[in-house]
Amino acid sequence: MRAFVTGATGFVGGRLAERLRERGDDVVALVRSPARADRLRGLGCELAVGDLSSREALASAAAGCDAAFHVAAIYRNGVRRSRRGELFAANVLGTENVLDAAADAGVAKVVYVSSNVVFGDTEGRVVDETYAPPPGRYVSLYHETKALAHAAARERIARGAPVVIAMPGGIYGPGDHTGIGPLLERAVRGKAVLLPFGSVGLNWTYVRDAVDGLLLVHDRGRVGESYVLGGEIATLRRAVETAFAAGGHRSRIVPVPTWVVRLATPFGPLLGMSVSDYVSASDGVTYWGRDEKARRELGYAPRGLEAGLRAAFGLAG
Repeated sequence: MRAFVTGATGFVGGRLAERLRERGDDVVALVRSPARADRLRGLGCELAVGDLSSREALASAAAGCDAAFHVAAIYRNGVRRSRRGELFAANVLGTENVLDAAADAGVAKVVYVSSNVVFGDTEGRVVDETYAPPPGRYVSLYHETKALAHAAARERIARGAPVVIAMPGGIYGPGDHTGIGPLLERAVRGKAVLLPFGSVGLNWTYVRDAVDGLLLVHDRGRVGESYVLGGEIATLRRAVETAFAAGGHRSRIVPVPTWVVRLATPFGPLLGMSVSDYVSASDGVTYWGRDEKARRELGYAPRGLEAGLRAAFGLAG
């Protein structure tokens, strides 16, 4: 097939483009900067230079494609209120533009990559795709924009758009430049970890399993449905402890109390972030989605956390 992929220079989208090429699919990759796309060129991808702002340009890039995977988004907690417009434009308006452009181009099936974060704080419960979080209650600006984008996808499905929604959990693996990636790598290597927000809960998903899940969502998923793609449900502290164990080391965690993090609040503007938004998104919040539907209907078979960490960091076993 011929697939249009947004976010192909990113952590997840880049691996998706690689897997599509490995199985013989043609890939049209949307890139903002051709200078960052050497790896995609090397894979034999066709480059479409542009961004998420123009429905017409996106439709032109997607013309002739059988499938579209909308992966691109700004993933960032701790965003200052003054930058909400930037986040909204990328995550909400960008999603609307891509889904509408795919419809304009006659793409047969579109996979929208949402997230478990749209559940908001599940308060320790493990929920499934039918869960409806309280309306208007957002734990962060990022959560708000992803929830609104998810709603926009559902609206288009209701109007007959051939969209399937993938909802990955907390994705980890080599090349993860979020704050979590370095924590896990330090633990795997046996180095001490300063750990704030050890109680935040994710469904931990190894990036290669997440990408295989996205392909399954396209190949076997039913139009109009949503599929949680997880791996293992655990708190951040438990994930770091597992990383130490995977590397054969004793746990060396130094907890950082939330009140210590809050001391940095006055310096947030100097750091270009909102400490309160970061704390709200992280302190005791669980983003726990159950992936049984994807396992049952799609044959999704992700690794558990320890096996995923071993694969991610090149450990034996």
